[in-house]
Amino acid sequence: MEGPEVTEGDNVLNLTHLGLENLNLELVSENKRKDVQQLLLPHNRLVFLPPLVASLSHLHLLDISNNNLVYIGDEILGLTKLKTLLAKNNRLDEFSFPKEMGRMRLEVLNLSGNRCEEIPEQFLQIPTLKSLSLGGNRLKSIPAEIENLISLEFLYLGGNFISSIPPELANLPYLSYLVLCDNRIQSVPPQLAQVHSMRSLSLHNNLLTYLPREILSLVHLQELSLRGNPLVVRFVRDLTYTPPTLLELAARTIMSRGIPYCPRELPENLLRYLDLASKCPNPKCGGVYFDCCVRQIKFVDFCGKYRLPLMHYLCSPECSSPCSSTSQSESDSEDEANAAARRMQKVLLG
Repeated sequence: MEGPEVTEGDNVLNLTHLGLENLNLELVSENKRKDVQQLLLPHNRLVFLPPLVASLSHLHLLDISNNNLVYIGDEILGLTKLKTLLAKNNRLDEFSFPKEMGRMRLEVLNLSGNRCEEIPEQFLQIPTLKSLSLGGNRLKSIPAEIENLISLEFLYLGGNFISSIPPELANLPYLSYLVLCDNRIQSVPPQLAQVHSMRSLSLHNNLLTYLPREILSLVHLQELSLRGNPLVVRFVRDLTYTPPTLLELAARTIMSRGIPYCPRELPENLLRYLDLASKCPNPKCGGVYFDCCVRQIKFVDFCGKYRLPLMHYLCSPECSSPCSSTSQSESDSEDEANAAARRMQKVLLG
């Protein structure tokens, strides 16, 4: 081999499908190394990157996918202009990266098809990250620190062993595409409805039996994928209720009847408790609840074609009784849900 040739433009060094076991960048002139902005190394046999990679001082994109990499050394820290790192289908785990990697200014990071059992903590320290892909790894959870990725727009964690969704995802103001398919997720936190930037939510092939009613407030959601979940293939209805405490009964009376009180007359902990009142969604009820409520799954028509089970929280069993005067209000509530559902342009259940 006489030396790597720059192809597809003078700023791209393309070494794809060459069966390389090592990378000898000494064969590339120093001036040419400074001009390289993209280094393409997929489908080789590389086990590590040579230290000379750091001499590619203007590198914006590094693709080392489909190799035999078991670690990425400190040499990557010298790539101060690197924006995109693609390292799919290697043998990397959560211990394969330098501790200082969180200081890099990466925007796109794709490590799908590796062996990570946890999201490396360094990745959770990159505030510039817009796209993070760790699909097809061995992840068992999503850490709460995911909320540190304040620029994140795309999160792909499909094909893992994740059992729950942390409510901290709701703190990502720009998250638009969330892919959590092919995991073991049993429920969706209602806080996820606070991600008003969400456009696509992929939850197919999990263990979901219901969705929180709040999900209807995702006004920009265009795609909701739910196929392969129990909620799609069987009828699920659940009603649970634990009687309220005397504290809650007293607080309910104060709030529902509008009894005036002065903050100076009540202990601080009781004032905080009164502030936690949640209004019963039944428009004919007018009640409130605190710690104690009825959890009920109600089916709502989506786009006139699908019946989707949504979780409702009511103040008492009377609000859900078919014999009570709330039957019409439940119909009204369902009409409201249908109107919100029509904002969804595509629902993938089949």
